[in-house]
Amino acid sequence: MAMKLNQVVPFGRSLDEYVHMFSLTEADLQKSILSVADGPASFNSEGTAKGYQIQSCDPLYVFGTDEIRSRFYTVLDNIIGQVASTRDSWVWNYHKSPESLRVHRLEVAERFCGDYEQGKQAGRYTIGALPQLSYPDASYDLGLSSHFLFLYSEQRDIDFHLAAITEMLRICSEVRIFPLLTLAQEKSPHIAPVMTKLMNAGYQVRIEQVDYELQPGGNEMMRISRPNA
Repeated sequence: MAMKLNQVVPFGRSLDEYVHMFSLTEADLQKSILSVADGPASFNSEGTAKGYQIQSCDPLYVFGTDEIRSRFYTVLDNIIGQVASTRDSWVWNYHKSPESLRVHRLEVAERFCGDYEQGKQAGRYTIGALPQLSYPDASYDLGLSSHFLFLYSEQRDIDFHLAAITEMLRICSEVRIFPLLTLAQEKSPHIAPVMTKLMNAGYQVRIEQVDYELQPGGNEMMRISRPNA
């Protein structure tokens, strides 16, 4: 079932979801991580509590806690309502039902909101929007993009995706992107041309199955590395 959204929505995921979505090992989590378009995810908050080095960036961070919380609650019921009305069109292995998905999204958002002001003062949450970020070259080991690139393929064209991924690779030795489906639950039409152009430019690119699936068939990520990374 196609999810109908007019713009990128402020939904976030937990540390455990990131581990499953991106096949993150404990060795991966010991690296310096840049999480792009992170939104109100609790990945940074939970990871920081465990001693991980996580930097989150998103244009959403121009706002304060109250505004972000308000934006989240504004879209919550609409999105969960769309899911609940088509529950047979989703995979309920990780999340057991639309109701439990709603509870989990609430927990994640509130965990983020509880950490946001402190994290912003510490420099862990910075304002930034692809395809241009302000970080120095090769300043992070691992870059992650959750539920933005490829998901919004109708709203963002191939040129945007190439520019965005190339920018992340300027900053990070390796980039992982999840999911590879669009909001219509179809494989993004940008995947093949993006992979071809990146490989022709010398990058190592592969698609890997992961242990996380909510959209049917949405259990793959793209892993891209710079040459000699």
